[in-house]
This record gives sequence, structure tokens and C-alpha cells, in this order.
Amino acid sequence: MTTIPAENLDALPTRASDKKLFSILGALYLGQGIPNYLLLVALPPIMRESGASRTAIGLFSLLMLPLVLKFVVAPYVDRWALWPKLGHRRGWIVPTQLLVAAGIASLAFVDPQQAGILFAICFTITLLSSVQDIATDGYAVRHLTDATRSFGNAVQAGAVALGVLIGGTAALVLFHNIGWQPTILLIAALALLPMIATVWMGQDTSEPLAAEKRDRPSLVRFFRRPDAWIIMGFALTYRASEGLVRGMEGTYLVDISVPVDWIGYLSGGAAATAGLLGVGIVAVIIRKAGLTTTLILLAGLRSLCFLAFTLNALGIWPGIAVAMSASAFQTMIRYMELVAIYSFFMRSSSKDQPGTDFTILTCAELVIYLVGASSAGFFADKAGYAALFGTATILSILGAGLSIWMLRIINARAR
Repeated sequence: MTTIPAENLDALPTRASDKKLFSILGALYLGQGIPNYLLLVALPPIMRESGASRTAIGLFSLLMLPLVLKFVVAPYVDRWALWPKLGHRRGWIVPTQLLVAAGIASLAFVDPQQAGILFAICFTITLLSSVQDIATDGYAVRHLTDATRSFGNAVQAGAVALGVLIGGTAALVLFHNIGWQPTILLIAALALLPMIATVWMGQDTSEPLAAEKRDRPSLVRFFRRPDAWIIMGFALTYRASEGLVRGMEGTYLVDISVPVDWIGYLSGGAAATAGLLGVGIVAVIIRKAGLTTTLILLAGLRSLCFLAFTLNALGIWPGIAVAMSASAFQTMIRYMELVAIYSFFMRSSSKDQPGTDFTILTCAELVIYLVGASSAGFFADKAGYAALFGTATILSILGAGLSIWMLRIINARAR
């Protein structure tokens, strides 16, 4: 078992090798963010404007399945390389990203109304992107150290925010100006550009590809760790409340008469800008105050944000400006949380099966988020927005308390 190393985030990474690593990670995560946000953010409104039915568009939420279930294939990505001559992680990243870009390009030759064909192609793209994600996460876990992890995860979250801008906001703007086919082909080309960074990845020659059967990466091996269930408990509780708010946030803004184009700018350009600002701030906070303190601070700020939504829905703190400010602030907190959580997950992942351990934890966190998001609409219909946001606020506070308790146990065992 690989124990969790103690926090040591005092040294600001400035070496050329660190900057090179951050550049590689930024490119790889951007390469995966562009297609994901194209499919999940830009495609549904494009399909609707082109005449696709709401029922057909709703089925596209199933594109999240590969992101939730990718932990099943993670051990195989840790064990073997798809293209061994390129090295272990790069041997997965290069071919999958090439196929993702080709898949996006193929969308240009399908009418946006043809939901069945679009779904088949998009599902394939999401599967390939999920595999690329596992390999990239494994590469990040193996190469980031205690001193560089917070900045590496800030780069990761920043690349995700940039992916929102390119794959989501820019794709929508381009579609309205130049049409479907040129937009999709341009996005496919942009998804291919980050491949340049793989030249500097190296071949991971120190990473064994043929481990003994008893030492092979596996799901069982993770759960045999003495600290596995407490770490899993943290993954399942820390952000358990967020799906309830995020699932109905956009609908709530519409229902209080926020113009749709305002929501578009807020969720696109403004949100990504807030995210890029937030990830830089949180990297500094982690370095100065430590990871545990940062996680507790962000949980408190998130709870205050949810409380603002509650007070707005109750009419105690009314106004569109309040709701939009709470939405923008929540977006910043969410990106900051991603940096802190992924730093914790990477710190908690074994070097022997980094992609598997990290993927298990991120999938657990995503599942609990999706449970909240999928039930939020039913909750709001039955009890109203104020009850929904109020429940999320209480769960956020309780989750923060549980997280503090679990972090203390985890840190005590690591000493």
C-alpha cells in the first residue's frame, strides 16, 4: 500500500521541468475539455434550434454514462499501453485523441436533427475521451509532487474552464455566424492542437507494463487499502449537496425573468473567467494554508452561496442581481473546489495504479453529483425552489462537518 504523504506545499514550483509539466497537463486537459463541452453544452441548443425534439435532446444526458463508469476500464489502462512504442500513458492518449478529433469532424456531415446518428457518434467520442482522461490522470498523479500538485490541479481546472469557452460558448457563437459544418470542423481542428504537447511527454519507461498478477492494477486492490473507505466517504459527501443547486440553477434564473442571453454569457464567458481567476487564487491558498484548511474554507463559502439562493427564493434577499451574483460566485467556488478535491484525490492515489485510484474517486464524486442533479427538478416541482436550496444549504453544512472529521482521520493515519 502507498501511504498518503504529508502536506508539503511550501515550495513554489519554478523549475523549467515543472513549467514543462504544467504546459503538458494544460494541453492534455484542454484536449479532453473541448469535445466534452461541445457535446454537453453546445450541442443541445444547436439541435433544438435545428428542429430536434426535446425528448431526443433529453436522451443526450446519457452521454454522461462513460464518465461515470470509466472506473471499470481504468485498471486496464494502468496495466497496458494501447500503442507501446509511444510509452504507457502516451500510448493511450495519442490514439484516443486522434479518434476523438476524427469523431468530431464526422459530426459535420450529419444534420443536427438526426438525433440517432448524432448520439451514436457522440457516445463513441465520450467513450474515447473517457479513456484519454484516465491516461492523463494517471500521468498527472505519477509526475506531480507535493510541491507541484496544487498548481498542477489549478492548471487542470483552468484548462477545463478554457474548454467551456472553446467547446461551449465559442461553438455556439460560431454556429450562429458561420453555420454547422464549418463550426464543427473548426472545433475538431482545435481539439487536435493539444496533441502537440505529447511530443514532450516522454515514454514513461520507468512505469512497468507487465506486473505480476497479484500486483496488477485493479478495483479490488484499491478497496483493500486500510484507508480506502474513509477516502471514498469523503468523495461521496464533500460535494453531495451541489447537484441539487446546479441541477436547477439555470431553470431558476429563467423563472425569475433573467434573460436567456444573460444566462448564456453568465454560464459561458463570465463563468469561465471566474473559474480561471478562482483556480489561481486557490492554488496560492493551498500553498499558504494547506490542503485541509482550503477544503474546509471552500465548503463554508459554498454553503454561504447556497444560503444566498435560499434567501433569494424566499424573497428575503430579492433581485435578479443577487441571483446572478450567487450563480457567478458559485461557479468560481466550484472551480476552486475542483483544484482542492483533485489535489486530495491525487495525493490519495497509489503510484502503482494512479489512473485506477484517481478514477474511482472522481467517478464516486460524479455519481453523487448526478443523483442530486437528476432529482433536483422533482424536488423543486414538489416543494419549491426555496425548499430545494434550503435543503442543499443544510446538506452542504453537514457535508462540511463530516469532511472535517474524515480529513482529521486521514491526516492522522498518514503521519
